[in-house]
Amino acid sequence: MRRLSAFTYIIFALCATCAGTIHPGGMTIAERFQPPGGYARKQYRPESFQAFLRSIPLKEYGAPVLLYDGRKKPADVHVSVLDVPILKKNLVQCADAILLLRAEYLFRNRRYDEITFSITNGMPVPFRKFARGYRLKVRGSSAVWRKGRRESGYTREVLGEYLEFMYAYAGTLSLSRDLKRTPVSDIDIGDVFIQGGSPGHAVIVIDMAINAKTGKKMMLLAQSYMPSQEIHILKSFTADSPWYGVEDGDLETPEWHFKRNSLKRFKSDEGG
Repeated sequence: MRRLSAFTYIIFALCATCAGTIHPGGMTIAERFQPPGGYARKQYRPESFQAFLRSIPLKEYGAPVLLYDGRKKPADVHVSVLDVPILKKNLVQCADAILLLRAEYLFRNRRYDEITFSITNGMPVPFRKFARGYRLKVRGSSAVWRKGRRESGYTREVLGEYLEFMYAYAGTLSLSRDLKRTPVSDIDIGDVFIQGGSPGHAVIVIDMAINAKTGKKMMLLAQSYMPSQEIHILKSFTADSPWYGVEDGDLETPEWHFKRNSLKRFKSDEGG
């Protein structure tokens, strides 16, 4: 766990009332995590990305984070694990987990044409091309579309093949380019704190609560990490609380330090 600097403007609240309440029997984010005192969740349209993230099922409380090969993650940084299967390959890391959540949301809502992400050379790769039977042949820094006797259609199988390709050839750098910078004052569920590069990292805002009297906001953050591992909700630095206070400054998480102005949003996100 990173050591905190006195000069770092950290996004968390130093008070017991900010911890909120955890209901171990809850099997979704909304059911398991009660917002801190004085805070309440904003309501969203059922078909929104925000509502989708908040309703993702969780593994039973206390479940460890598993790596792609079945081993337990050694670092104790999480409060819950999303019940979202990952490949048994070292492919689904931080940016890949966010691509997975976004693609799954769009696929469930049949917004197939919006499933488009870029690979590291900057080339956009739309899911609809895979659905039409095309595949990309990558050689060095170049990629060429080829059509052959490949499975086609807007199916789970094709989506899985598309995502596995993206996991291999996308990353924090390409995801950062796909997103638009967003001021912290406008933060919403589904936004991403991201540092593109090698190494880089990204965490997604998976839930939020607002204090109606003060206007202050708190958030839950989720991530994958290296090596490939299950997506999990992070602890904050307030005891075992998962809630982070939202401030316009640097963000310190258990495994990464994000500098100010690291918040971004999917360009096609229509909000709640």
